[in-house]
Amino acid sequence: MEELLPKFAVFLLVLVRVSSFFVVSPVFSYRTIPMTHKIGLSFFLAWIMYYTIKAPPMDIDGLYFLLIIKEAMVGLILGFTGYMIIAAVQMAGGFIDFQMGFTMANVIDPQNGTQSPLMGQYVYMIALLFLLATNGHHLLLDGIFYSYQTVPIDKAFLPMGNQNFIMYLAEAFNKTFIIALQMSLPVVGSLFLVDVGLGIVARTVPQLNIFVVGMPVKVIAGFVILVLVFGSMLMSVRSLFDFSLLAMRGLMHWMGGT
Repeated sequence: MEELLPKFAVFLLVLVRVSSFFVVSPVFSYRTIPMTHKIGLSFFLAWIMYYTIKAPPMDIDGLYFLLIIKEAMVGLILGFTGYMIIAAVQMAGGFIDFQMGFTMANVIDPQNGTQSPLMGQYVYMIALLFLLATNGHHLLLDGIFYSYQTVPIDKAFLPMGNQNFIMYLAEAFNKTFIIALQMSLPVVGSLFLVDVGLGIVARTVPQLNIFVVGMPVKVIAGFVILVLVFGSMLMSVRSLFDFSLLAMRGLMHWMGGT
């Protein structure tokens, strides 16, 4: 029993990182997945990873509790980096909803249990299917697996106070916002031109009630433009996937001090 305790301590650290990653990562953290399935997947994945990493047996002491906190932080940071994919897609849908007049028509996202914009939910479901079709969830699992090469399990501290690490994280969020704006820019820009045209019509034809005519015109124009540019939006989603994986890899190198 005393010989198994140090090995169990290492396995527990692996389980903490994997389960923390599943708390916030896309696909794996959704409420529609039963909690028993999440726990079982975390357990068996940690069991497999335990035999692939090289870590000496550890004693449960004061340093061990610091390692538990560090492992939880690593899993949460990596999972949150992957979640930026979904956040950017929903942000782009929010920009489109604002221009189309659907801002008040929020729907409940069954995956997260939060309110989501109407078009944001639609684009989000397409992006989620695209993520699963391109095996993006496998790449997320590869990210948490290869994180042990850059962030060793026996390293107790992370460079969270490093200015370069904070700047890299801020630049990653900034890049995500830019990609979301690029995704929504064709629809938002076209609807802005529709607003300009409606303003000119309102000035030239004052007998026309522009508030009654303008809303259906913007909705119809928004759907037509969305159908026309949906292919380019999926290309932006693909570039967002690539950037998210690169950001996850960069964060692993920063946390590992390499």
